[in-house]
Amino acid sequence: MADSRGFLQVRERELAPKRPVALRLLDWNEVVELGDKAVVGRQASRCMDCGVAFCHQGCPLGNLIPEWNDLVHRDRGREAIERLHATNNFPEFTGRACPAPCESACVLGINQPAVTIKQIENHIIDEAFAAGWVTPQPPSRLTGKTVAVVGSGPAGLAAAQQLTRAGHTVAVYERDEEPGGLLRFGIPDFKLEKALVARRVEQLKAEGTRFRCGIEIGRDMSWTELRRRFDAVVVATGATVPRELVLPGRQHAGILPAMDYLAAANRALGADAAEALASGAETAAGKHVVVIGGGDTGADCVGTAHRQGALSVTSLAIGKRPGALRPTGQPWPMHPTVFEVSSSHEEGGERAYLASTVEFLGDGGRVTGLRVAETGFSDSGRGPIPGTERDIPADLVLIAMGFTGPEEIADPGLVLETDPNGAFARATDFSTPQPGVFVAGDAGRGQSLIVWAIAEGRAAAAAVDSYLMGATVLPSPVTAASRAFA
Repeated sequence: MADSRGFLQVRERELAPKRPVALRLLDWNEVVELGDKAVVGRQASRCMDCGVAFCHQGCPLGNLIPEWNDLVHRDRGREAIERLHATNNFPEFTGRACPAPCESACVLGINQPAVTIKQIENHIIDEAFAAGWVTPQPPSRLTGKTVAVVGSGPAGLAAAQQLTRAGHTVAVYERDEEPGGLLRFGIPDFKLEKALVARRVEQLKAEGTRFRCGIEIGRDMSWTELRRRFDAVVVATGATVPRELVLPGRQHAGILPAMDYLAAANRALGADAAEALASGAETAAGKHVVVIGGGDTGADCVGTAHRQGALSVTSLAIGKRPGALRPTGQPWPMHPTVFEVSSSHEEGGERAYLASTVEFLGDGGRVTGLRVAETGFSDSGRGPIPGTERDIPADLVLIAMGFTGPEEIADPGLVLETDPNGAFARATDFSTPQPGVFVAGDAGRGQSLIVWAIAEGRAAAAAVDSYLMGATVLPSPVTAASRAFA
């Protein structure tokens, strides 16, 4: 443990400061500043000798949190990154884009604010890169086996890195122009700067992983041909089909899925900015923006709209506003639903709860507003209460209601069944009835967290290695049937 009395001497959470709102709205740089080393060390000392570290199970990766907390407290950063990398390929991604279920499961959090695990994780990896401790780890020998990974999001990247380091020849196929999946095109820079993604991709390339971007399997290359070329295939295409809102007026221009909007905004900041602008992609500049959906994607839309110069931003959530305290139905160590103010919501805009959209209003083919009603609850479910309608002006409406599952594979070369949730069905070891084909990440789990995607990528890699070699020493932190505390 870090300090036997640390949790008694330091009883409050100390977080890294955020850049002032007025300043950060002028650019797309990360909102959170680098944490002070002394503060991080004090917070690490709060990790207690709890006997059973529930944070291990709160995190599907099984991160060795007490161990690297102790090392950070003792200023042994090089050993800390070794312990962190032992379970997590990309801690700079989880440290920035994960909601930290490990903190919800922290034993100290029963009667004190939880240890700032996420901030400590960020400090470890940022210090490690700055000190040059993160280097490529190419395999010492090659097995002669080949693996194709389809999709380069966190699950695909994790699987590819594990399999490459095991000695297999791995090629990652990505239909977008750059690797990273939603890390690259879905999450805004102010939350995860793209230089961090590019840095990891370069590490994978140096280790031997090959990237084939701009190639969509099933269109540019058939699944039959892919399976003929490779000994095994990992399908890590994500759950990218957006949940729709089919209502009167949906045909009006200016209403689009949130991810289409975020991807265009991310492309406009990259080297392909001219192409993105020439495509006529929707921006929030000079518009009244309404975001339907109160989750992380909705918050990303809010922050992006502010930076693009929106006149106003309104977020609508169909349910009740969560309480400030952990609900009785979600006791420790579950990850609770509580009211949170993201960095994007700090920057302005309005948030409305119990708001059911009933109609999109338009004039001349373009959206001009939304008609919403108060949400009511009954034995048959929830729905709008007649007589409570009101209109909200809107020039741009972003539907951020989550995703229903992976895109259908319309190719006879790979027929995958779907489960009741719309995800690709697989066995507990991530295998499918198709020989040599495995499914990892949101494509098989459904919409989930980045930490689950990395855990599934690592576990699927172990299953593939065992399939190819008859045995494996790769770690397998989860099965396809694993679920969070619930």
